[in-house]
This record gives sequence, structure tokens and C-alpha cells, in this order.
Amino acid sequence: MTYCVGLCLDRGMVFMSDTRTNAGVDNISTFRKMTNWDVPGERSITLMSAGNLATTQAVVSLIEERSKEVADRDPDIMSAKSMFQVATLVGRTLKEVIAANAVMVGQRADSAFNATLLVGGQVGDGEMRLFLIYPEGNFIEASADTPFFQIGETKYGRPIILRAYDPTMSFEEAIKLLLVSFDSTIKANLSVSPPLDVHIYERDSLQLGRTFRIDGDDPYFLEISNGWGAALREAFTRLPPFSFDKYD
Repeated sequence: MTYCVGLCLDRGMVFMSDTRTNAGVDNISTFRKMTNWDVPGERSITLMSAGNLATTQAVVSLIEERSKEVADRDPDIMSAKSMFQVATLVGRTLKEVIAANAVMVGQRADSAFNATLLVGGQVGDGEMRLFLIYPEGNFIEASADTPFFQIGETKYGRPIILRAYDPTMSFEEAIKLLLVSFDSTIKANLSVSPPLDVHIYERDSLQLGRTFRIDGDDPYFLEISNGWGAALREAFTRLPPFSFDKYD
């Protein structure tokens, strides 16, 4: 399993993904789940993946190979005129890879090759957009009502984002929020683990923004993890005490 989040802010977007993959408790590895493409001044695109690793790697490889081909064909990720076109071709590629694997190994294995993707960014003078792409190739778009998407192991970190998210927050505040969300997920699920990959996209910059990796022993991450635990315990002690008297 995995955990990835794409968050839309007034000033841009924040992408964060873990790097753990597992095929059983005795087969755990680290793989990057975030891919970035950019043409400075023209486009910046980020893709994150959750699901079968072979499927997601095949999707990324196909997208990259087709962006290098010189032919009269449909737009590729580096020539698409809008983020909608980007989401469409990514969804089509995902559906193609899943279908090809299902044909090779039989229909019973179809679900084993499923994957879910997040793709976001900005192309030309178009708006900054974020899409959640399903295994069937269809997708939905983030909006003011749903300003962030999660894929993978979403249930543990979602309540934290819902309670504290503010579209006007700074990139620094957004990273702190996502680190709390990831820490809560990591504490609850062994299939999610650092290092965490981060990309910050600044609205209308049309180029790759700050990208970096946060390791599990990163001093700030440890401070957030320990501080959040202590803050929860303190908040719990301040809540009104329960009494059986009201229920007798």
C-alpha cells in the first residue's frame, strides 16, 4: 500500500508521497512514487501513484517513451494543450496497461494489476488543476469544495487535513499539515513509511518547484511526530471528564 496527497492552495500545490512498497511482510522495498515533468515557462506536471508497482512503473515508462517519439500521433504529456488533455492521456495509458496485463495472465488477475493515480500541475495559460484517475481510466477533478485528493491508505490522515486545511495557508504550513497526516498514517499502518517525497508547485510558475525528500530520522519530522503526540495527549486531558451519573 502507499499514501499520497495532492493539496491545492491559493498560491500553488503541494504534493507528498511515501516510498514503501510491499509484497508481504518479508518483502518490503523503497520505490519513488512521484514523477515530475516540466518545460520551464510552458508546463509543470506531477504524477503520483498507488497500487500495483509493475502497473504504475509501466504507465510512467509508456508516458515517457511516447513523449520522445517523433510522429504524427495524439498529443503526449509534453505537447498536450491543457491539463485536461494530460489527465485524459494518463487515464488512457493506465487503462491500456491494466487491460494488457489482464489479457496476458487471465481475467482473474485483473484486479491484481489495478492502480490509482494523482496528476496535477499547469499547462500554458490554463488554470492549475488536480485530477484523481481511477483504474478504469476515468477521473474527477479537485475543486473549491474538494481541494485535495489522497490515494492509497487514506483513512488515517484524512481527518487531520479536513480539520486544519485552509486554502490561504503558506507552503510551509501545508507541509507541516501533511507531515502530521503522514505521521498519523505511518503510526497506524506498516505499509506506509518514509522517506517522503515532496514537490512544491507555485501557481503560474510553469516550472518544477522545490523538490526534496524527508527521511524517517529527519529532525523536523521527528519533532512534528513527537510534538503531535504530546499535543494530542494534552488536548485529551483538557476535554471535559466523563461521568456515569448522567447515564444512571
